[in-house]
Amino acid sequence: MKLATIERGENHAHVAVVFGDNELLDLMALRGVADEAKAVPAEMRDLLGGGADALAAVQNCIDRVAAMSDGERDGLRQSNILQAWDAVSFLPPVPNPTILLSVGMNYHAHLKEMQNSPALPYPPAFLMTHPALNGHGKPIIAPPQCPDMIDYEGELCFVFGKSCHNVSEADAMDYVAGYTIANDVSARDWVGPVFAAEKPFDAISAWDRNLLGKQLPTFCPCGPVITTKDEIADPHNLQMTTRLNGEIMQSSKTDDLIFNLPQIISYFSKYYRFSPGDIVTTGSPPGVGAGRKPPVFMKPGDVVEVEIEGIGALSNPIAAA
Repeated sequence: MKLATIERGENHAHVAVVFGDNELLDLMALRGVADEAKAVPAEMRDLLGGGADALAAVQNCIDRVAAMSDGERDGLRQSNILQAWDAVSFLPPVPNPTILLSVGMNYHAHLKEMQNSPALPYPPAFLMTHPALNGHGKPIIAPPQCPDMIDYEGELCFVFGKSCHNVSEADAMDYVAGYTIANDVSARDWVGPVFAAEKPFDAISAWDRNLLGKQLPTFCPCGPVITTKDEIADPHNLQMTTRLNGEIMQSSKTDDLIFNLPQIISYFSKYYRFSPGDIVTTGSPPGVGAGRKPPVFMKPGDVVEVEIEGIGALSNPIAAA
């Protein structure tokens, strides 16, 4: 199934599930109509942490609505319990993860386009700030302090469903609840100084500022849904495509990952204690704007879309501050 968090009125986040081909079933609003919905946790972190029992409760809601008459379902639409996809206001699928970890430099072909950078012995990553989180359809705000080199990075993400600390590669995937999409938007102003640095501490300083260029508010759109693990046979064999104003910029399979998901989970769980709902991005394939000749950067008025097989498409406009 495909799970989402949607806005319901002002400052209200409701868990929802995709129903049919193009509708969202608001599971919290459904509580007033169907007792089955009362067994569904109210927040996505709790839903994912509830495991099989919570997902079974969601399936019971789907089955209940599917068994309704056409007239009953029309009543749900009139009360916005069932909403058309294009009418929904999406929040990040997990609006409040305790950890949002972004793995980088994790596709062989991406390293080649970035001046043939070498693969590292361990997966590099950084923690993303919560204000960077953004929802499907929401604008990415071009920051006035660094507006000219805004880049896209489409990425596959996995989402934890269990508390996870110091686990083996063999057991790692048992802790995954599902998969979503992120766009690791980056202000590239400090990439040049990273490669130009001749002294170690100059490189460290430039790299630190490069990571700060990924932390800006709205710079990590995520979603629109979490596809549960049972629907993705192999996360290492998915087609990922990024489009800028309809033009394909990135097109790759996830089989080009340097570190696979079990390796990422096992390595970082030695240090972090992950919780249900925590999100890890897994790196971006080739085709990023900074790696092109000439470079291609996003600007207000553009629309960027990241699509991953089996999950969906994450789309965001670029807007001026």
